[in-house]
Amino acid sequence: MNHVHLADHLLPFDPSGRTRRPAALQVDGLSWGPSRAARLLHDIAFSVAPGEMLAVVGPNGAGKSSLLRCLYRYHQPTSGTVALDGADIWAMAPRDCARRIATVLQEPATDFGLTVAEIVELGLTPHLGRFGQADLAEVESALALMGLTSFAARDFVTLSGGEKQRVMIARALLQKPDLLILDEPTNHLDIRHQLEVLDLLSRLDATVVVSLHDLALASAHADRVLVLDNGRQVQLGAPLDVLTPQSIRRTFAVGVAIDTHPATGRPRFSFHLNDKP
Repeated sequence: MNHVHLADHLLPFDPSGRTRRPAALQVDGLSWGPSRAARLLHDIAFSVAPGEMLAVVGPNGAGKSSLLRCLYRYHQPTSGTVALDGADIWAMAPRDCARRIATVLQEPATDFGLTVAEIVELGLTPHLGRFGQADLAEVESALALMGLTSFAARDFVTLSGGEKQRVMIARALLQKPDLLILDEPTNHLDIRHQLEVLDLLSRLDATVVVSLHDLALASAHADRVLVLDNGRQVQLGAPLDVLTPQSIRRTFAVGVAIDTHPATGRPRFSFHLNDKP
């Protein structure tokens, strides 16, 4: 995967006028659960500025995936609102919402019966009714961006977990979303691809909300961090203000030493079990 800027290599000229416009995301009083008696999210409220990257972190079961499902219109909130540039996403037509919001899930389906290029081309589906046939040059650019050119003709089902994840990210980028939502996109990636994907996302001309287990990646690449615990919002702010030894111990029940990486100048986290009171 080449280390490149999306704006320089993906869709450099688009005569259709389909351009990305980073969206403002507003979440106000959001609660959700499979029933009113079993709520998994409680009174979540935050905003994400256009072009900002927000990392959502928290222990297993904190509600990260449930929150993201509310943001990309899979779960309708039990109460509260999710708005894109001031418009409630549940008042938008589903196709209009799909044109503006792209998602990358933790576990992509594995039995599409399609090639890698065909999977990536699906990123244009929300736009085809308006813009006509898919532009093969756009598909090729997205494949190249994620280091997948040589995989184009491969059956998607034959790929490794990490390769599949890169395909799904390429599909989402080809959609040119105003808001890109990713649920643990680095889960199946090797170390280099983790770093490259997060670097790409941090420089993307779109608003990005991404859930991460790796606090070092969140701290190094996100503009702000939202911490969830037991379905509740416990902290929101700049990474170094939120990810402190005290807050990490409180939320994740581990000790941590934080220093500066000598090569990157970014925070470096060293975790350890610390069960002493």
